[in-house]
Amino acid sequence: MSYSLSLYLVDLAKANGAIGGGDDKLRRMIGGRFKSQLAHADEEFSSLIEDGAPTRYDAVRAVIEGGPYDEAHAFQYAYAYEMICQFYGRRLFNNHFSPYRSGWLETVDKGLSDLGIKAVSVTDFTYGSVPSALPAPEHLPCYGEWSPDQCAEALTQWESTTQEQRDSLDHEVLEAIDYCIEWTREAQTRPGCGVAAFEF
Repeated sequence: MSYSLSLYLVDLAKANGAIGGGDDKLRRMIGGRFKSQLAHADEEFSSLIEDGAPTRYDAVRAVIEGGPYDEAHAFQYAYAYEMICQFYGRRLFNNHFSPYRSGWLETVDKGLSDLGIKAVSVTDFTYGSVPSALPAPEHLPCYGEWSPDQCAEALTQWESTTQEQRDSLDHEVLEAIDYCIEWTREAQTRPGCGVAAFEF
């Protein structure tokens, strides 16, 4: 089975603060900017919507208003939160993580650990959870994040590695780690920003 990550460089506090913030202007702007994306999502999940799941736009509305939530369809609120992250942030390039096979994130984490990079973990994106104000999906999408401090620490740890250490890693693993480090570098260019990731 294959999986995929969607990653965003975003002010995590701002995105989290949108949950229950009641910002009607934000809701309307998301509805306008992502109109075709919302329609596509409703088409993709049409059978679940017929069974009682909210439309994607209704899920966005519920998240911004702080509920009410139908926990039986918690996945829609996680996707709605992704749209908020997409609205406030920008997508990060992730060629080595879309798609990827089962076990790949653990392999990359071992490479990070072998280099002494302990501040971040890509498996955080699988084993993390949506912000506590939202109902947690039973299955997908999974959610995880790297805070600005974690990004800064990981970059410092990377800069302490040697070329010999890097060359000792499998080439594909090192390339994946290079992407991770690039995400942390980009986070340093935008104060307050971290990485938000959704696994599908």
